[in-house]
Amino acid sequence: MKNIIFILCLLVCTNVFGQYTIKKDISYVQKGETDAYRKERCQLDVYYPENKKGFATIIWFHGGGLEGGQKEIPMELKEQGFAIVAPNYRLSPKAKNPAYIEDAAEAVAWTIKHINEYGGDPSKVYVSGHSAGGYLTLIVGIDKTYLQKFGIEADQLAGLLPVSGQTNTHFTIRKERNLPFDIPVIDQYAPINRAHPGLPPIYLFTGDKNLEMTGRYEENAHLAAILKAVGNKNVTLYELHGFNHNTVVGPACYLIREIIHQAEKK
Repeated sequence: MKNIIFILCLLVCTNVFGQYTIKKDISYVQKGETDAYRKERCQLDVYYPENKKGFATIIWFHGGGLEGGQKEIPMELKEQGFAIVAPNYRLSPKAKNPAYIEDAAEAVAWTIKHINEYGGDPSKVYVSGHSAGGYLTLIVGIDKTYLQKFGIEADQLAGLLPVSGQTNTHFTIRKERNLPFDIPVIDQYAPINRAHPGLPPIYLFTGDKNLEMTGRYEENAHLAAILKAVGNKNVTLYELHGFNHNTVVGPACYLIREIIHQAEKK
């Protein structure tokens, strides 16, 4: 766990990374898809720097409890020299588990296979997102089976950076099964249940444990402990004091971009 004291200079940014282009509503499903809801929701935006090659990419999954939300690009991550890929995915209750997990995996696979067309380096793809997006980041990045369906090894991702994501089975999945909202479940849909050695660097961000959603900090602390216990050395947990489940996004994004910048200098 790290206690964070924010320095004002981290909050001041000047665009020194050139111009950017955004391509919107790109389908990431295979041609010939006939499911109307998949065709509607399984689209993504690519925001990338012009006239640059070999840049890193962050896939950002939106929040909304797996029941709402739209693809978005956090302001704090813009114009930082890396690309942002922002996917939509199917939502409950119109779609049921594991539909949204499968969509997230396909969006990640699409990015790795196509980001070079925009100038990006497919070996520098990070996955991130807030709340439900944090859960999708973890389940797709830790449970290797989802990406393997698309010929991608999850352990080859550059890093996982979930913000206030659940590490137990997501409460919407429990809701779909008529299970109690506040009683934790750890089954095959819990990222913590899929912990294994050899994972990419993982940075877990939560708000203040006294302000966060019930158990959210504790779930992430538990995951960090288990990941280290099974042999992963590059695992960091950030508790951002003074921020709640919603307000933690901006501060976490400032840290995320600094992590990417430091990785690019190596």
